[in-house]
Amino acid sequence: MKRVILLLSLLITHFPTFSQDAPTERQLIENTIQAYFDGWATGDTVKLGKAMHESCHLKNYRDGKFTLFSKRQYLNLFKPHKRPANLTTRIVSVDITDNMGSAKVEISTEKDLFTDYFNLMKTNDGWFIADKVSTRKTHKTFDVNAIKAEKETILDGLKRPWSIAFMSEDEVLISEKEGDLVKFNLAKKEKIIIKGFPTDVADSIAFYHPGDNSGKFEVVLDPDFKNNNFIYLSYAMQNAKGKTTKIIRARLQNDSLQQIKVLFVAEPYSFDRHHYGGGMVFGSDGKLYFTIGERLFSEKNEPSLPIAQNIEDKRGKIYRINSDGSIPEDNPNFGDKAARGLYAMGIRAAQGLTLNTTTNKIWFSEHGTHQGDEINILNEKANYGWPMKTTGKYRFAEFAPKPITENVYTDPVWSWLHTVAPTGLHFYSGNEFAAWKGNLIVGGLSRGSLWRMVVDGETIKSAEELFADDRLRIRKVAQSPMGKLYILSDEMNGKLIRLKNVAL
Repeated sequence: MKRVILLLSLLITHFPTFSQDAPTERQLIENTIQAYFDGWATGDTVKLGKAMHESCHLKNYRDGKFTLFSKRQYLNLFKPHKRPANLTTRIVSVDITDNMGSAKVEISTEKDLFTDYFNLMKTNDGWFIADKVSTRKTHKTFDVNAIKAEKETILDGLKRPWSIAFMSEDEVLISEKEGDLVKFNLAKKEKIIIKGFPTDVADSIAFYHPGDNSGKFEVVLDPDFKNNNFIYLSYAMQNAKGKTTKIIRARLQNDSLQQIKVLFVAEPYSFDRHHYGGGMVFGSDGKLYFTIGERLFSEKNEPSLPIAQNIEDKRGKIYRINSDGSIPEDNPNFGDKAARGLYAMGIRAAQGLTLNTTTNKIWFSEHGTHQGDEINILNEKANYGWPMKTTGKYRFAEFAPKPITENVYTDPVWSWLHTVAPTGLHFYSGNEFAAWKGNLIVGGLSRGSLWRMVVDGETIKSAEELFADDRLRIRKVAQSPMGKLYILSDEMNGKLIRLKNVAL
């Protein structure tokens, strides 16, 4: 038996297999066109000649003149040369009916784009180009770094939109702070309200007063959304004890939230309607990071151990959890009494979180009081100082916290000298605004500002305010999968706005 198996293995090893599929007619046509490309690129008339039938004629019409070449006349135009380094070729389309076919192809040189239309036929000797018509145009030249940004409203009528998540280039989820969670198709201009949002949401629709932050906040897709349809939502919840920030996960099915799971509730409850936090982002490690605000409006209401400095109080912190709500084993240790999932502390009212995919660092925005608005880099077990220190001023001028001697505080990488109220931020990585690659784009509520920051490692080198003569309250900056840049305006007639580079 062993000899039989050995003999079979030797036969399999030493004899070729004939099970490979024969090339399709399309593949055969593409082989002919590729021979034409190779001959054209190097002046190889042998390759060009083999791709063309003897009866082939080549025609073009340019500058009011019609030109006709026979195969021989056409080949005489070529001389051998090296293939240009910047030459590209592309088969745009192929159509086949029996032994006849047509193809559209492009040949791009440094200066010109040639577009050819081939008629092809299959003979006993294979596929040949029977004739060709072509056109040529000079490439449009422009400075890829030239930028002139303009706004284009894609959608309006949103009720103070807070967050946007791209399910695809054309389909997004948008959370309205004072409205619904909606799905919008950018191509078809269709809007659908997502059903099943929890009924314990606290909003400011029925009871509104200035500065009320209650409502729906962030919407984030699971990193494996295409397979599991999980989304993550933060919002202000309420019950008989008061209000607080709540984080949930749900499966999005049939335009409805299903299998809702509570991941985090930021006790203790409070009847204050300010500074919930609610920013969320997935890190490069696949963990969910989110912010919880301190909830106080004025420092005069701080307890002796300030909220954001109390590891047992869930408020005024940033958290890191697994996607199912469990706590990662490698989370920093703040002690046995610390809130579960605690990652960093000393936070007043952080809303924006974003991942710098170049460094895998998470950056976040922080609301100050009078000035004191900041941009920070998130580090584990860091203490960002509130309210022990601030780059601005306190609302309650007499506030003087008792020093906590063992604490070490982390300084922001940027702070403004005036109030900006920074919100959702994003590291730009698209091609439309080429000179902005790697820049941090930050929206602001105060005075409706939009900022572009040049970043070098963990340092902000400069900051430019965009659209200073056309301000809107900006809640969120986001980028589509194909690199288009969008902002959400914080208004009762809120807008989804695309930023376009009209210099290109």
